[in-house]
Amino acid sequence: MSLTTEKAAGSVRAAEKDTIVNYWPAYWTMICLFVFYVAIRIYEQYFGWKAGLDSFAPEFQTYWLNLMWTELPLEFIAFCGIGGYLWKTRDRNIDAVAPREEMRRLLTLIGWLAIYAFTVYWGASYFTEQDGTWHQTVIRDTDFTPSHILEFYLSYPIYIIAGWGAFMYARTRIPQFAKKISLPFLLFFAGPFMIFPNIGLNEWGHTFWFMEELFTAPLHWGFVFFGWFALAVFGTACQVLDRVIELSKEYEQDALSL
Repeated sequence: MSLTTEKAAGSVRAAEKDTIVNYWPAYWTMICLFVFYVAIRIYEQYFGWKAGLDSFAPEFQTYWLNLMWTELPLEFIAFCGIGGYLWKTRDRNIDAVAPREEMRRLLTLIGWLAIYAFTVYWGASYFTEQDGTWHQTVIRDTDFTPSHILEFYLSYPIYIIAGWGAFMYARTRIPQFAKKISLPFLLFFAGPFMIFPNIGLNEWGHTFWFMEELFTAPLHWGFVFFGWFALAVFGTACQVLDRVIELSKEYEQDALSL
């Protein structure tokens, strides 16, 4: 390799290292999640009708309960692993973060928030609505229906994990969020998270009342109440963008002073 080529390659590597905008990890994460969601929806379409109508049948155990008992521990491990990693590798000198590095971390946080919003859509919108369609078509004989196993115990934990990752990233790496808790950010994470405990109330109610044709019943109001907390994304975005604008102005002033 010639000296000129080596210098050019070194310049490219230095530029890649110095960049503060890199959304490719977020893009690839959402692409992989999209493929995964489509795959499990196809799985549900095929095995839901073939092995998911009778919870007492052996094939229900094979294709659905085994899936649920596999996904729940893996989700718990992912939740603890991501939170533990972000905490262990936290910035222990958060006050000394350089403006350029803070800008890079803020833009990385936007990638985290995009992933969180993406997973909230699939869990709280797509799979929730198709669950309503399922239960208006098939009368359940168990709380652990194929639709619920993918909705409540797969898609909901996935968005909880994504939100937890975004919240912990901000708390451990960005001065603005590390020094004090952001109320909009807390609501943005905690609201959709509380939908998961609300599942217990929902299943308890369905055990005593047939409500397949009554989705506006008070029993379901908890889903709507906590779901609307997602609107706190606007407050979170304003806090992030305000700091981005502030840092940009500092860059501009430093450039003019040179």
